[in-house]
Amino acid sequence: MRRSARAAVVLLCAGIPVLGACGDGDTGGKATKTTTTKATANDFGCLAGKQLKHSVTFKDTEGNDVDGYEAGTGATGIVLSHQSNNDVCSWIPSADELATAGYRVLAVNSNSSEVPEIEGAAARLRSEGAKKILLMGASKGGTASLVAASKIEPAVAAVVSLSGPGLYSDMDATKAVPDLAMPVYFLAAAGDGRFAQDAKDLDKLAKKSHGEKLEMVSGAAHGSDILLQQPSVWDEVKAFLKTYG
Repeated sequence: MRRSARAAVVLLCAGIPVLGACGDGDTGGKATKTTTTKATANDFGCLAGKQLKHSVTFKDTEGNDVDGYEAGTGATGIVLSHQSNNDVCSWIPSADELATAGYRVLAVNSNSSEVPEIEGAAARLRSEGAKKILLMGASKGGTASLVAASKIEPAVAAVVSLSGPGLYSDMDATKAVPDLAMPVYFLAAAGDGRFAQDAKDLDKLAKKSHGEKLEMVSGAAHGSDILLQQPSVWDEVKAFLKTYG
């Protein structure tokens, strides 16, 4: 091989492998040794440092892979589900805070299976030692949490819905809520249009719920943004979780 050609191959092999271009030429019919790249944690564009070790992948109840962020080692598990215009990153600060408070938390990065992924997250937390499960979701995550609560067995201990609409895609919380016996906390901002009305309507349907609560806060913030903009409301939500967790 000419020096210039050999140099080109050396440079290529130092970079990205390309279909055997980095072999020794004639292999004499022997298989060439291949290398595999070790999978790295999904940082979701927001994780760094020690947070990366909390990046996990689990199965939803339909067998699909779901990514998430899991932290804490408590006997009470909390599943966090985000709204449609966000991803798991919107729940990371809250997940870390709840983990520090003694909960085992799994924030889901939605794969669009919503209810099955929440069911799968709850099953994972239980398999790791959680004795009680709490669900909290924002907007579509709130709807999904309410519907999932009607399906998960053993029953979850409580549910928090932040601006969860009555209907979202194929999820119908108006049919699920009347059957919920556990405490349910409906929270929405008074200026958040139909989401505010849906919170009121869902609350009226929660006649079997022991410990049902409706809170309409000022402003027009939506979903988990309410907790960011009004820390005192986040304190109330944490008090609710502590009561039933």
